[in-house]
Amino acid sequence: MGGGGGGGDGEPEFQIAPMIDVLLVLLIFFMSITSAQVLRIDKDIKLPVAADAKKKEDKNTMNEAAINVRWIAAKQESKVKLDDRELPKEEIVEILTQRKSSNSAYRVVIRADRDTPAVQIQGVMAIIAQAGIDDISFSALNQE
Repeated sequence: MGGGGGGGDGEPEFQIAPMIDVLLVLLIFFMSITSAQVLRIDKDIKLPVAADAKKKEDKNTMNEAAINVRWIAAKQESKVKLDDRELPKEEIVEILTQRKSSNSAYRVVIRADRDTPAVQIQGVMAIIAQAGIDDISFSALNQE
């Protein structure tokens, strides 16, 4: 007299199809988040090594931008990218200003090549300061 599927022996049936649907949705969600994070990282940058570097505690990447600074030694110049796009400095300031105004906890992670001169990093920090962002981190490796 009770409801619910199952045979006549009183054991409920386990519905596997809805479980598979949920797992596929979760898989797609995590794959899209991971690929979006990977796109923001320039693989050509050789990060500096800092033996005392600590792993970032906050994993919320929606509250941060990645600025990639690649040093081209042959031309003695740097290429600056906001996330995955190379933009003029004025546009980077404008974009960061908009993001900071909509999210007061917004921060920037600088990923600079280990050979980049300090004056170039100082220039990137000035761009970030023009946007009104004071929460800056540097990306480094803790071992070679």
